[in-house]
Amino acid sequence: MGFLKLLYRKIFLSYPQELRAVVGSSATLLDVGCGSNSPVRFLSKNIHSTGVDVFEPSIEESRSRGIHEDYFKANVLDIDKLFGEKSVDCVLASDVIEHLEKTDGYSLLDKMEKIASKKVIIFTPNGFINQEPYEGNPWQVHRSGWTPEEMVERGYKITGINGFKPLRGERSFVRYKPRIFWEIVSDITQLFTKRNPKFAAQILCVKEL
Repeated sequence: MGFLKLLYRKIFLSYPQELRAVVGSSATLLDVGCGSNSPVRFLSKNIHSTGVDVFEPSIEESRSRGIHEDYFKANVLDIDKLFGEKSVDCVLASDVIEHLEKTDGYSLLDKMEKIASKKVIIFTPNGFINQEPYEGNPWQVHRSGWTPEEMVERGYKITGINGFKPLRGERSFVRYKPRIFWEIVSDITQLFTKRNPKFAAQILCVKEL
């Protein structure tokens, strides 16, 4: 069973696997809006990572899991007050930018691109997906949507993630039951949407600096 699962994931790559590949040899990483259970937990332990989040309970839960070496409680729009230009190899915002109004989102991109010395990575839904607050965190509401086309215009390379967009809804959960069947269908469609991100549920955007 373990072999089949390993083979399955070699064919149908998950978001954490794609993230590992794009982070590459970065030695330092800033996780903007790190939340409580960041995908950084799947990266190499040789990477020194720092988490920034405005919601204290998320920081404490993340700290208890040992995901990052350092933490800052701060609004993500204040990261330029905490980190200097080109002070971190890689700056990541995973499921973050959609929680900001559009103008604030562009401001965040500007700041991330100044702080990073090697690359900026954005992971976000493809277009606007409604999401209400949950787990007592008012910052979880979605306020904007981002498309592959506008990220390409900013110099990002795009990979489609989590398969065909109509199969997934809020929090990227599959819309239909039985879930395990539709998860497999979604993974199969990933073979197409990975290189055709305008049809994907989510987009992984990478800008080399």
